[in-house]
Order: sequence, then C-alpha cells, then structure tokens
Amino acid sequence: METTLISGGAGFIGSHLCDHFLNKGHTVICLDSLVTGNQKYIISKKNNKSFILIENDLTYMRLADFPQLHIDNILHFASPASPQDYMKYPFITLRAGSIGTEILLELAQKHSARFLLASTSEIYGDPTIHPQKEKYWGNVNPVGPRSIYDEAKRFAESYTMAYKRYLDLDIKIVRIFNTYGPRMRLNDGRALPNFMAQALKGKPITIYGDGTQTRSLCYITDLIDGIEGVIYTSYSDPINLGSPEEITILELAQRIKKISNSKSEIIFKPLPIDDPTKRCPEISIARKVLGWEPKVTLDEGLILSFSYFKQALSGEYS
Repeated sequence: METTLISGGAGFIGSHLCDHFLNKGHTVICLDSLVTGNQKYIISKKNNKSFILIENDLTYMRLADFPQLHIDNILHFASPASPQDYMKYPFITLRAGSIGTEILLELAQKHSARFLLASTSEIYGDPTIHPQKEKYWGNVNPVGPRSIYDEAKRFAESYTMAYKRYLDLDIKIVRIFNTYGPRMRLNDGRALPNFMAQALKGKPITIYGDGTQTRSLCYITDLIDGIEGVIYTSYSDPINLGSPEEITILELAQRIKKISNSKSEIIFKPLPIDDPTKRCPEISIARKVLGWEPKVTLDEGLILSFSYFKQALSGEYS
C-alpha cells in the first residue's frame, strides 16, 4: 500500500484528504502547524496505526525531520487560505508558498514521489476573461493586500514546474476554485460560512459589494474525487477543479436564508480592495483528462452544509 504525505492535513480540505486516503488503505502522514488547522478533525485518527501526525511548521523542517518511510505521494496543502487568515498571517503564508514548497519538492525528489501542489483560482486575480481557462495568465496586483496569497501560489506553481522541466519530477498542479462543506470554520471569513453563521444566529447577513459579483461553488466530496484523479494522471500542466455553474453573492445569501428559514436581513458593505468580481472555472481539461466534473448540486450541497454548520454552532460537531 502507498504512503501519502499531506501538508496542511488538519485543515478543511486536508483533513478530508486524510480520511479519503486512510479509507483507501494508505499510510497517511499528516503535517500541520495547527495555525489555521483544527486538531479535532484528526484526533479520532491518532489511534490508527496507518496515521502519522507531525505537528510542526513545515518551513522550519529539514529532510531528516520526516519519517524514515518511503513516500509515494506528497500533497502540498499547507497555507492559510481565506483572506482573513492570510492577512493575519502574511509571513506564514508567504513562507508556505516558497520555502514550504521547496522543502516538499526536495522530499519528493528524494523519494521519487508524485508531488501535487494545491494552487488556487486566486492566481487569476480579478480576471479579464470569463470563465477562467488554465492558459489565462491572470490579472493580479503583485503589491496589493491579496498578493500575500496570490503571489505565494504563483511562485509555488513556478517552482513546481521548474522541478518538472529540469529534474523530471512527477508533478501535478490543481487550481482549486471555491470549495465548501463540513469542516469549514464558522469564523473562516469567506462568504458561505459567514452567511451560514449569520443566518443561524439571526444576525444581518453581510454582503461586501452590491452582491452582483459571482462565485462558483464546488462541494468538498467532488473536489476530493478530482484531486485523487489528478494524482494518478500523467498530465502535468495546471488543472482547474471547481464548479462551472455561477451564482451571484446576493443569490447565495438568499438561498442560505431560505434553507435556514432565517429572518435575518441582508445588508451591504463596501467591497474589499482587489476582491474579484467574477470567479468561474473552465473545466474542459478536467473533463477530458480525468473524466471529472462536479456531481453534487448546489442545493444539495447547501443543505448538507447547513446541517453541519447548525451542529458546529451548537458545539455538537467533532
């Protein structure tokens, strides 16, 4: 059976990946500093002999600090991901994208492992083409407040491709679009968890901007299936993973209000600097290379997510 290392393994997406590959029979090495990750998502796995937890900051580790096991797959998900988090931890974010990527690429080279970089739709910035194709170079402000995350991921992509071109490492790059579902933090700062928490608490649902900006939302189980598909493909150029169906932020707020039967009013505040007005992936490469596309509809996913957020708010979820 394979051994899979997941950096950021106690995070929202990372913890689901840990579960997925443990269920596949892998030995899973979960690496997380727990700055934004949550130990409760992995605590139930600690007695599993196939699960190894390394609670450490990746960017201060050396190759000798990793378990002396042969590693087959390295999935690099370590980084704060929401604007609230990466603006709170700017240097951690920049180091995760640069030094953290370098360390894990070196480890992958040592083990001849498959290396998958979790990149992001944010590398497209506030896009001037729509939907966003992988060949689009983006419209990013390199010195704006969001550049902490955007440029860290753009650098990580460049570093990863250099290992492919010059060292022939087996690399994969997934550009992840907005993903949601159980284990998102209530205080994540992004629209969907904000709306869910506000609706459940009966507080005003806050929209930044006029609500006409769009997002496309992919349920977590669909994303996990797509990531697994990417790992075992021979394709090494970036691949968009996300839902091609758009929804305005205002419509999202209205759907959540309806699902939760909330009486919260919807209020509007100024749009943050460089916040993208449109975000939607073109996924023809994922369809062709992986045979992948999302299966969970937005209404289905929102109902499943509402159940989780309701339990999380009452402290029942673990």
